[in-house]
Amino acid sequence: MPTDPPDATGAPALVTLDVWTVPPRRVPGALWRMAADRPALARTPGARFAKLMGTGSGRTFTVRDADPRRWALLVAWAEAADADRFERSATAQAWRRLADERLQVRLAPLTSRGRWSGVEPFGARRRGEHEGPVASITRARLHPARAASFWRSVPPVSQQLRTVPGLRCALGVGEAPLGYQGTFSLWESTAALREFAHRTSAHRDVVRRTPREGWYAEELFARFAVLDVRGTLDGRTP
Repeated sequence: MPTDPPDATGAPALVTLDVWTVPPRRVPGALWRMAADRPALARTPGARFAKLMGTGSGRTFTVRDADPRRWALLVAWAEAADADRFERSATAQAWRRLADERLQVRLAPLTSRGRWSGVEPFGARRRGEHEGPVASITRARLHPARAASFWRSVPPVSQQLRTVPGLRCALGVGEAPLGYQGTFSLWESTAALREFAHRTSAHRDVVRRTPREGWYAEELFARFAVLDVRGTLDGRTP
């Protein structure tokens, strides 16, 4: 599916999220790849921003959530063709050999605010309403002294998230098990995402408390148009 070229706001042409699920016997190999692939990703042509991440249920954002069988790669690409070429790279081929399941979601940035590792990886693009499925990525680096308060606020939000109509899948993601919190969620529509973000009581409470509590040293929220969903997660295509 065609994507827009990079524009004056600095938005990438394409963003991909890959989620690999590995069998238990290959977890050590996945852990090794998490370290070994970072330098290679930094040299990957067209990869303007790349993060290898662990995943979890997102129910508490503590180490109890972590899923050692499931790993993710998020990349913002200068051109869609760069993502296609990456499929032939040693990194992509190594993960395919390790994994027994893969999901890839291809995304176009709609809105983004905040920073991730000091940069705006998805630019500052602002578009009108999008018809069709959307995805949300949130990411925060916690102030260590305020982390316990944040973790106590998470379970009610997670519980309500899984009851909202229109949610296709949701994962916790992060560069480290503690202190670097993120989510990826896939929705049937913008309306479904907004229903959760603005009308569920637990999420509204967290949004209201955020400035007062000062949980985050850095935060980002981004929304995307879903261009394509390939592969499966837990045996189905979300």
